[in-house]
Amino acid sequence: MNLLHRIEHWGDTHHPAWTDALRIMLGTILVLKGISFISDTTYLSQLVGGLHFGLFPVILVHYVAFAHLMGGFMIAMGCLTRLMILLQLPILIGAVFFVNITQGFSALNSELWLSLIVLALLLTFLVIGSGRFSMDEYMRQHAQ
Repeated sequence: MNLLHRIEHWGDTHHPAWTDALRIMLGTILVLKGISFISDTTYLSQLVGGLHFGLFPVILVHYVAFAHLMGGFMIAMGCLTRLMILLQLPILIGAVFFVNITQGFSALNSELWLSLIVLALLLTFLVIGSGRFSMDEYMRQHAQ
C-alpha cells in the first residue's frame, strides 16, 4: 500500500463522530462565503482585480464563487470530500497568503483569521476524510 492509501486508511479508521459536525460546519461556512461572494461580486473583483490579467480575474471570481458554493455543499454532505477539499485549497492559500495577509496580523482582521481556520480545517479533513456520517461512507457500505 502506498503512502496515500495508508493516510486515507488511517484517516478513515481514526475518525471520531464529533468531527462530522465540524465537517458540516466547515461546509456551511464555505457555502455562506460563496453566497457572500455572489451577492457582492464587486468586492471579489476588487480582491483579484489587482492582478491585471484581463480575462483571468473574471474566471477566478467565478471559480471561487462556484467552488465555495458547490464544494461547501459537498463537504457538508460528505460527498467526494477529499476531492472538494483539493479544489478549495488553492483558494484558501491565495486568501491567506496573497489577499488577507496584506492587511496585517491583528485581532481586527477577521477575514485573515477565518481564512486561517478554514485552511487548517481543510487540511485536517484532507487527511481524516469525511467520517461515518457522510455520503462517502454510505456509498462505501452500500456498494458491496
